[in-house]
Formats: sequence, C-alpha cells, structure tokens
Amino acid sequence: MTIDIGPSSAPHGYAEFIAELKQRVRTTQVRAVRAANTEVLRLYWTVGHAILDRQREAGWGAKVVDRISADMRREFPGQRGWSVRSLTYMRKLAQAWPVEADFVQQAAAQLPWGHLMVILDKLDTPEDRDWYAAMAAEGGWSRASLEFEIGTDLKRRLGSAPSNFSATLDVPDSDLARQAVKDRYVFEHLDPGRHRAERDREQALTDRIQDTLLELGRGMAFVGRQHRIEVGGDEFFVDLLFFHVTQLRYVVVELKVGKFQPAHIGQIGTYVAMVDGTLRDPAIHAKTVGILLCTERNEVTLDFALAGTASPVAVALYEGLTPRERSALPSPGELEAVLEDEMQARAQDPRPR
Repeated sequence: MTIDIGPSSAPHGYAEFIAELKQRVRTTQVRAVRAANTEVLRLYWTVGHAILDRQREAGWGAKVVDRISADMRREFPGQRGWSVRSLTYMRKLAQAWPVEADFVQQAAAQLPWGHLMVILDKLDTPEDRDWYAAMAAEGGWSRASLEFEIGTDLKRRLGSAPSNFSATLDVPDSDLARQAVKDRYVFEHLDPGRHRAERDREQALTDRIQDTLLELGRGMAFVGRQHRIEVGGDEFFVDLLFFHVTQLRYVVVELKVGKFQPAHIGQIGTYVAMVDGTLRDPAIHAKTVGILLCTERNEVTLDFALAGTASPVAVALYEGLTPRERSALPSPGELEAVLEDEMQARAQDPRPR
C-alpha cells in the first residue's frame, strides 16, 4: 500500500520528521565545514613551517616567498590563498605555534583564517593568542568582534572589576561572581554625546538589548528596565535587572553618569538586598549581585565604600562609541553576509582560500 504524502495529505508526524531531518543536515554541514576548515589551516601551518625550515636550514632569503607565490598561482590558478601576503601569514602561523599537534589541538584551529590573521597581527604572546582564540571559538565571535575585544583589552577587563565579593560571598561563589563582571564595558551602540542623561543611556541599552547582552557577557538574560520592587508599601525601581542563566543568580545593574560617589554603593546595595529578599529562591538561586556602572572612579574612595556594604557589589567603568568610532565597524547585515558567504564557500570547496 502506498501513502500519498503530497502537501494536502502529509501523514501524522511528517512535519516533525522533516524538521528533524533538516536539522540533521544543517548540523552535518556545520561539522563538515569545521572539519574542512581545520584541514585547510593544517595545510597553511605545513606550508608556513616548510618555508621557515628552508629559510633556516638552506639559507633561503625573504624574496623566495615571491617566487613560491608565483609558482603556486600558476599551478593552482583557480585557488585563492597563494598571494605573498597569505604565504607571509602562513609563515607567521608556524612561528606562533611551532608544533603542529599543539596548534591543531588549540581553539585557534577552529577559527576561520581571517580570525587567525587578526590574532597574528595584534597579539604577541602565546598566552594571549590562545586565550582570545578560545574566547572567539566559544562565543562564535565575528572577526570584527574579535578585533574589538582585543582592542578594548577584554582579557584584562574580565574578572578584574573592584568588588567586595570575597567578603560577602562564600568560595567558590565569589570566584564565579567575579568572573561574570568586567572591569570596563564598551557599549558600541551608546553615543556619549547624544545619550547624556542616565535615562537616555538606559533607553539606548535596552533598545538594542542583544548588543548590550553580548557586551555584558555569556549567560546574561534581560529581565527588565526600571524593574519595580515593592517593599513595605514603598516602590523602588532598579535601572536594569538581569538573570545569569549559568550561575542562576539575579544581577542588578545601576547606571550612573559621571564619577563614582560613595552614596551609589548604598543605593545599589539596597536594591541587591531587595531583589535577594523578594525575587530570589534560596533553594535554587545563588546570591544576587550588583554591578554599578560609572564613567569615572576614585580607587581609594571606592575601597572604603565597598567595605561598608554587606551586599555583593562590583563597580565597573563603562563607555560608548562616538558616531565616527562606530562607523568604522561593519553593520550587522554586513557581518551576516560575510559569515553566510564564508560558510557556503567552505561547504562547496574546502581548498585553500
């Protein structure tokens, strides 16, 4: 017996079946692209290492790269990747990771070639290269995002904000909370010239909440702006309230324009205690923490203020980008187009590019 599965008479469960089938195909395509990318990068490393060997052992000069480029272009006229510039980067790749097995096992081998070029250009130490490569691979950063995070020194910013977490939270909770806070946040969609008032800056951050969440860090979910809390018949409003889905804790964010004042600690400390007492389920949630964002701070004053509150609070700096600075970054549409083109090209032809 044959069952007609035309559009008007699909059997029960067919829609779920086809959706699952499509997802399997997409997952396999992604795995294939990643595997092909790793093999291409392995080839690039091998080429770079071979050039280095000949230059060291046989005394080949720098000009040999020009000749290699010309010969490879003649042999493989349809392939990109054999320019003098590309070959120079392959050489730098082998210098940065001298052992092939070490390179292949690192997160760097999961990244597109353009990302590695950024890392080779902007980072000098093996520790920094491996750290940013791992963050980019884990977070799925675009090349522009990678450049942005390197340029704004994310490695130093992450986990280094002044806080009283060690005094107000138990170990290892204090370490987890510290890892969730940067010393300085750079919100590229916040224009400091146009968004002068605190309410204007709150609005700018919530208008493009996805970009705000990306800068706040992985795991943050938005709960609300000017979140209302009623305590003893009085109303209080938290500037921005988030929930960290990995650490299972509420995060209170207060936004201040200008220099840090000790009174700010009292305000955010009170809000943290209120959220902890009214929203948090002690059986499920970790303790609520607060992040006070200001544009300037006095470290000495800050130390005294943090010591004077029992609520877990960190004080971080934040800034926006002027229109001129922001125009230097590609638009989301441009980034999506580049990513889509790269994925399609890798799926169709895994050869060097």
